[in-house]
Amino acid sequence: MTAVIGMVAFILVMIAVSTSAIITSVLQTNLNAQVSAAMANVQLGPTSSAIDVLSAGPFPDGTVLVLRAPLTGDTGAYVDGRSVAALDEAQVDEIRDAVATGLSEVGSDTVDLPGLGDYRIGISGNQAGAVIVLGLPLSQVTATIGAILTTVALVTAGGLLLLAAIIALVIRVGLRPLRAVAETATRVSAIRMDQGDVSIDERVPADQVDEHTEIGQVGAALNTLLDKVDASLAARQRNEELMRRFVADASHELRTPLASIRGFSELSLRAMRQAQDDETRQRTAMAVETTEQSLERIQAQSLRMTTLVEDLLLLARLDEGQELVYGTVDLTRLAVEAVGDARPAGPDHAWSIEVGDEPVELAGDASRLNQVVANLLANARTHTPAGTEVTVSVAREGDDAVLRVHDDGPGIDPAVAPQLFERFARADRSRDRKTGGTGLGLSIARAIVEAHHGTITVRSTPGDTTFEVRLPAKPVDPA
Repeated sequence: MTAVIGMVAFILVMIAVSTSAIITSVLQTNLNAQVSAAMANVQLGPTSSAIDVLSAGPFPDGTVLVLRAPLTGDTGAYVDGRSVAALDEAQVDEIRDAVATGLSEVGSDTVDLPGLGDYRIGISGNQAGAVIVLGLPLSQVTATIGAILTTVALVTAGGLLLLAAIIALVIRVGLRPLRAVAETATRVSAIRMDQGDVSIDERVPADQVDEHTEIGQVGAALNTLLDKVDASLAARQRNEELMRRFVADASHELRTPLASIRGFSELSLRAMRQAQDDETRQRTAMAVETTEQSLERIQAQSLRMTTLVEDLLLLARLDEGQELVYGTVDLTRLAVEAVGDARPAGPDHAWSIEVGDEPVELAGDASRLNQVVANLLANARTHTPAGTEVTVSVAREGDDAVLRVHDDGPGIDPAVAPQLFERFARADRSRDRKTGGTGLGLSIARAIVEAHHGTITVRSTPGDTTFEVRLPAKPVDPA
């Protein structure tokens, strides 16, 4: 701001100096014209003196006249108000010296007359040999110039003060959005974000955000950043809650088979020890039967744990871009086989398939895509009541291979739908063996589909639920 005011002050001073110089030149030119006009009014007689000439004609107040005539010699006088007074010898000598030092007949100059002040004088002569030196005072010109300079100085100073005040006000108003940004950033920096459910409610006020100004854009950008940070923190908290829930669920899922394995192992060992103590055929047969049943249960529980661990490992490998073996996949045939496998597992559901005459092919991992379809069918079988009709359709739409799984069941709870494909999320949070689970099925399906550069979505209302998988299809014409 100081630099701006300094520059403006310099400009104003230069304008003032230039204006004063121009006005001074104009005033002096006018004074020279007045000297010439007054000199034209001089009427000389053979014996006229300076007093006679000034007394005879109208001359401005303060006019000085010095005559050098052959008959009267050097005489001088000046107009003092309404009277004419004679110049003393010193004043006449001053004018005589000015004439002697180079004042020409057509020129004019300034002389300082003792007791009278500065005068602008001019000289002329006539045919009788007389020399006329006439002068007008510079006091009026000097007073006018002084008044102008004083006025210009006062106006310039006042203008600078007003300019400084206006600039300070403009800067203060202009920087108000920036102060709002700084205050918002300060309040946000005081919020602890390292743990817990964090929500950033601080924003730059709407009246301080203007996308048409640079400073206003800073506020808008900060608000956008805070919106994204707030959303990220909410997502982080949601993931942490899902992770904690999954840890609890996975702990239960693993604890149950481990407890079964431990119990059946102890039962088998006890039965074997009892058979060793009592070698009767009946006791040995009972021990063998108990041990066989226990080993079957141990195997079943081991398979449950293996499935859970393999699902977790599959997700980790898909995150790393591994686990896919690409080849040509006939999505139509894959869907037909998946429906054929689902019928025995869900005999109380009505299964149907809709496919075209031409196969729909794509490049992908057949086993993993089969896992996607199997998960969607298992999801439809598990979460819909008996008698529900499940329809699987495959079609080619543009450059996409589209597979849809539709059912007329009760639909998905709207509160669960946004997190349906999240890992560790389950529509049924109970641990019932029929509807419960680890919540990894749909998240695995999404991970596999996204690894194939496709998308999986769901649209659900009561009586109409459709899962849609879109994958890049192979061109009909490879050329």
